[in-house]
Amino acid sequence: MNRFYVGSEVGVLHSVLLHRPERSLTHLTPSNCQELLFDDVLSVGRAGEEHDVFANTLRNEGVEVLLLHEMLSETLALPEAREWLLHTQISPYRLGPIFADDVRSYLSELPFDELASILIGGLNYSKLPIQSTSIMQGMHSSSDFIIEPLPNHLFTRDTSCWIYGGVSINPMAKPARQRETNHLRAIYRWHPRFAGQDFIKYYGDEEKSYDNATIEGGDVLVIGKGNVLIGMSERTTPQGVTHLAANLLQHGQVEQVIALELPKHRSCMHLDTVMTHMDVDTFSVYPEVVRKDIKCWSLTAGKPGEVKIVEKGYFVHAIEEALGLDQLKIITTGGDSYEAEREQWNDANNVLAVRPGVVIGYERNVYTNEKYEKAGITVLPIPGNELGRGRGGARCMSCPLYRDGI
Repeated sequence: MNRFYVGSEVGVLHSVLLHRPERSLTHLTPSNCQELLFDDVLSVGRAGEEHDVFANTLRNEGVEVLLLHEMLSETLALPEAREWLLHTQISPYRLGPIFADDVRSYLSELPFDELASILIGGLNYSKLPIQSTSIMQGMHSSSDFIIEPLPNHLFTRDTSCWIYGGVSINPMAKPARQRETNHLRAIYRWHPRFAGQDFIKYYGDEEKSYDNATIEGGDVLVIGKGNVLIGMSERTTPQGVTHLAANLLQHGQVEQVIALELPKHRSCMHLDTVMTHMDVDTFSVYPEVVRKDIKCWSLTAGKPGEVKIVEKGYFVHAIEEALGLDQLKIITTGGDSYEAEREQWNDANNVLAVRPGVVIGYERNVYTNEKYEKAGITVLPIPGNELGRGRGGARCMSCPLYRDGI
């Protein structure tokens, strides 16, 4: 199956990209986890076991699961891809010309699977078995990183997002995540599953600085019928939204982008942490953040090469109009105000639909899951005591590659 198309958030899910937590999490410590965008250190073994339950739940629902580590390893087996990725990730500007050459020479001889582990999981000075004439080794302690780990690869939703007949390879906002994008660029360009396939690259594939025009997939909801809902959060800027919208409209893949303004704080780092699509006419919403008064804009095609931007009123009405619905069903986070805040923090609103009305979510969010069930939504529960410490649920941890429209 080589089809790549995501026509909605809730249509039948056929294929998805995940990343099982591994080496990168072993490098999380209390002193560096904040810098690496985690709030806590995770039990690596337990997180892996929980992720296996997630992947197997998807497989049991008939979804094909591709794993990022394997896809990257298979991409690195191709000489052109390996050379590009090593020069991109280990540039002379990052490590200095001498040390970069020495590190690349060492890495280029490693087995592809081990090389993938290092590019994702990191490499410190104590693990480098060569001596360089560069001053870099003498300037660093053995525990310093030559290649920083990328633990946030766990959240495959953000680095790239498939929108109808193409993909946005996203320029990430935080330095701790920016190298992730190059792995997806290489996979989509060279891996046999993607190379030569008929899909559009809307945004982010060029090797250039995107400056403030950042966008992350957790803010992008493909709500269907030619519409896309995008949150402008702490990670996704109006500049990024406008660039992506212009390319989507130029390619004729969408009729409208609806952009929402979100607070810029950690508890709602992406739109999908406070709002997700669960059924054709049903959304989960955390009302403390997704309030009636949040600003909303409609972006549509204007004159050739231009985007027409119009401020809208209540965002729910904008979605109803876009989807041709008389009334949208909104399910708010469960429990009293304390329980709702706790469950939103633990990703109660971040669920992944496998088909209309059937979603995967963390079992720990008992009050919200009960509300979903009472509203006719089936919840397939997965454990998340460790995975949830990374502040991401089932939607965050998945990048759909092939999903039906509505």
